Amino acid sequence: MTSTPSALDPAIAARLKRSADGLVPAIAQQYDTGEVLMLGWMDDEALHRTLTTGRATYWSRSRGEYWVKGDTSGHVQHVKAVALDCDADTVLVKVDQIGAACHTGDRTCFDADVLPLGQ
Repeated sequence: MTSTPSALDPAIAARLKRSADGLVPAIAQQYDTGEVLMLGWMDDEALHRTLTTGRATYWSRSRGEYWVKGDTSGHVQHVKAVALDCDADTVLVKVDQIGAACHTGDRTCFDADVLPLGQ
């Protein structure tokens, strides 16, 4: 992650419970249907950018850089609301998803591999 200080509101930053690598999981959910779209990762700066730009911004663990959902694919996430869970260790980003949320082209990252129950 970047070592540049974030402009995230210090009151919000003080509440976050981050992993050892400074990240919190961010669940993207379709704001009007409740459909769970994907899981990404945010550090303080990604959360700050998400809150201030209205576009979901994540930290790519594999590429080591920030990415704004849809900048490459056109499958934009317009942010409608952001909430912390009760432990402040997970972010819920309610979005209006344009196109596919998953990099595979599926609507959600959870469409392709549904596990059987009762096995």
